[in-house]
Amino acid sequence: MDEFTPQSVLILAGGISHERDISLRSGRRIADSLSSQGVKVDLRDPDASLFSYIESTKPDVVWPALHGAGGEDGSLRGLLDFVGVPFVGSRAGSSRLAWDKPTAKVLVKRAGGSTPRSIALSRDTFRDLGAVNVLERIAAELSGPVVVKPAQGGSAQGVTIVDDPANLASAMVHAYRYGDVALVEQKIVGTEISVCIIDTGDGPVAVPPVEIEPLSGVYSFEARYNAGETRFYTPARISDEVAARSADLAIMAHTTLGLRHISRVDIMIDATGTPFFLEASVMPGLTETSLFPRALEVAGHDVGWAYLALCQAAVRDSIAR
Repeated sequence: MDEFTPQSVLILAGGISHERDISLRSGRRIADSLSSQGVKVDLRDPDASLFSYIESTKPDVVWPALHGAGGEDGSLRGLLDFVGVPFVGSRAGSSRLAWDKPTAKVLVKRAGGSTPRSIALSRDTFRDLGAVNVLERIAAELSGPVVVKPAQGGSAQGVTIVDDPANLASAMVHAYRYGDVALVEQKIVGTEISVCIIDTGDGPVAVPPVEIEPLSGVYSFEARYNAGETRFYTPARISDEVAARSADLAIMAHTTLGLRHISRVDIMIDATGTPFFLEASVMPGLTETSLFPRALEVAGHDVGWAYLALCQAAVRDSIAR
């Protein structure tokens, strides 16, 4: 162990988002992995006493293993940065860019990446301009199947694949249950993969892509977190050339958004082998069915070692600042 190895790590898991249960499962997995490396681990649900607790216990590193709002939108990370606590993961500003899917898509497209054509609509605009009129314009411009999702959020909550324009209205209403802005995106038919990025200090590295084949045909919340509902192929069943282009796109997205330490980039590959950026997560799921630990193991990395290396990177970054 080197001078940057933390002796104590505080893992924050739970929260009050729609993804609370997934966060708790991720937190427990991180805790087990770090404990196996000899690190003292404290697992805590963030609450009003959090910062007084941090001040009294003085952990070397905080790992905010929180999914959804609060954990990934930059709010908590901004406070940790503000008070000078080293933490694993992206800083507040970058987290906000990735958290907002329309913003992330624009930035990646400007940097030269491909992303499905889309339109973001607030609930107020949808109502004020007339739902029927808006839906007619969308159906005319985005022919074929579309994906409707909340502009912010994760774990496929609020997501609907619409094959029939008659079902677009109900899909919009469903997305608005999870946020005030809905993203309507042209569906790319092809192979769905996720490329996980790890950066322990020597620059971002893409680990082998994971191909996702949900048995139901839709990678829903249930398909993500219930064992046996999705087939995963690691590495993905794609050519080396397409895998390299996908890795380049994922690293470019990670860098363009200013992400740090760990991320997951979701990609669709069309029939021509072109990878399309969908979204990036600053706190990928780390449960027993999640993609990140699966990809690390296939790459030959011990998961416990990798998580400890991320904590070490957080300490180095804090000292460098």
